[in-house]
Amino acid sequence: MTELVETTKKMQQFQAHRFSCAPMMDWTDRHCRSLHRVLSRRALLYTEMVTSGAVVHGDREKLLGYDPAQHPVALQLGGSDPAELAQAARIAEDYGYDEINLNVGCPSDRVQSGRFGACLMREPDLVAECMAAIKGAVKVPATVKCRIGVDDQDPEEALFTLVDRSAAAGIEGFVVHARKAWLKGLSPKENRDIPPLDYELVYRLKRERPNLTIAINGGVSGVDAALEHLANGVDGVMLGRAAYHEAGLLGEVDRRVFGLDVADVDSFEAVERYKPYLARELAAGTHLAAMSRHMLGLFHGLPGARAWRRILTVEGVKAGAGLDVVDRALDAVRLARAAREERAEVPAA
Repeated sequence: MTELVETTKKMQQFQAHRFSCAPMMDWTDRHCRSLHRVLSRRALLYTEMVTSGAVVHGDREKLLGYDPAQHPVALQLGGSDPAELAQAARIAEDYGYDEINLNVGCPSDRVQSGRFGACLMREPDLVAECMAAIKGAVKVPATVKCRIGVDDQDPEEALFTLVDRSAAAGIEGFVVHARKAWLKGLSPKENRDIPPLDYELVYRLKRERPNLTIAINGGVSGVDAALEHLANGVDGVMLGRAAYHEAGLLGEVDRRVFGLDVADVDSFEAVERYKPYLARELAAGTHLAAMSRHMLGLFHGLPGARAWRRILTVEGVKAGAGLDVVDRALDAVRLARAAREERAEVPAA
């Protein structure tokens, strides 16, 4: 019976990795994740990266607290001290996180100075030691998010070595950003765009390591692109900026990616589903702007999107701003949509 339960949990985790939203600093906070969850019941959601030291020594509730409706949700840790990472992982598991992920991909100077993030691509043995410590500390899956290499590393050698060393330590899940990171000369923003993508290398990694769960990340523009990657054999796809700036596309994920017999969640419905969370947080003293900033991309490309963003941005930051601001923004979108439909019905002269 225990073996059956464990097998079921592994299958659920595998299925969750089929589509995930990337950990993004200053973006994927607890409010953002609650919005994403009303759009998709199945997508795996990741926290912002939190350092192991902050978890061990800092305000844990502020760093790790979240609404239980967010499951499945993974915590991404940054660090390179195996003992501290293990302690942080145990704390996170106690908070109910479904997965512990180690950041081996962030290229920022601050991260490098702390000896974690992408610079760890140069230290595969240390990564394996860290992952063994995390895996030994928790029952939930421990995974790695990495690049294909840094600076002048040969991507094939760097990626396969890192994956193989961690796999030898018992790690089965990897998310690969299919770009190198240049630690000198490029900003974190430039590192998301300038180094060329090498999707074929990640596909090859999956072909040659079929027993591992491999998810691909980097430059994925939407659900169509995600489905194309899945068709090329990887187990999962992680969306980053597109899932944030065009959040409405997440409403298609359960049907198109996970194959559920459900209707897509449109942006209007997503707002209505999100309102109870907004109301609870407002009552607890959270400012509307802390939550509404994550909603700006909901109506991307649709009539009224500009008015939606303007009202939330201008009025949402005011003292005492509440759900009435969201309702006014919704009315503006409805008005714009009705105007466009009316124009479309007018016959040409």
